[in-house]
Amino acid sequence: MRQWYISLILPKNKVLGSKNKLRRFRENETFENVVQPSREEVLNDSLELKGNWRKNFFKNNNPLVLELGCGKGEYAVNLAKAYPTINFLGIDIKGARFWRGAKMALEENLQNVGFLRTQIELIDHIFEENEVDEIWITFPDPQIKYKRTKHRLTNEDFLGKYKKILKTDGAVHLKTDSEFMHGYTLGLLHGLGETIEYAHHDIYGSQGAPEAVTSIQTFYEKQYLEIGKKITYIRFKFR
Repeated sequence: MRQWYISLILPKNKVLGSKNKLRRFRENETFENVVQPSREEVLNDSLELKGNWRKNFFKNNNPLVLELGCGKGEYAVNLAKAYPTINFLGIDIKGARFWRGAKMALEENLQNVGFLRTQIELIDHIFEENEVDEIWITFPDPQIKYKRTKHRLTNEDFLGKYKKILKTDGAVHLKTDSEFMHGYTLGLLHGLGETIEYAHHDIYGSQGAPEAVTSIQTFYEKQYLEIGKKITYIRFKFR
């Protein structure tokens, strides 16, 4: 009776979408490659994996690389396939999205990739200082409106968090279709005096772009390229 009532007030596709989300949330809870701590657990520093991601989650001592705002998890999964001796952890608050990547990783028995459902602004509570080897930021929302600047993943506050958890020589990779995000980040990095190792506004029209940047394309990236949209990339390190 209740489902019949809901279907009267919601379009059918929204009802089905909600059911799919709930199903994916439930499946995520059974996936051994997914971690979903509560906000309270993170802020109280009671997350046992903090400082122990290699040992207790990946069961090895290989480098640890994060993908922030991992979406469907395509990039993290493909990086894991390409670099089997590196651990990759996709992070996103939307678990129903990365469900696809987590499921694919389990089906293909990929032991070096996992997923973490949390807000990115909490990462300095989730990882110890110098615990992370590299960070990937792939196609983030540029948050163009001024009021949204605090949510921009390369603003000065976020950069401070990345610097805290990264190893001394750890790199950050930004791959985006947003010229605004590319320019904003470059300007900020120059102003802060950080080390920009590589930057290009059109990686597929340049020479010498890293293979990990050009050999992996997400579903949406392919769509951008089909309509002639340029993909930008920056690799930088902190002083």
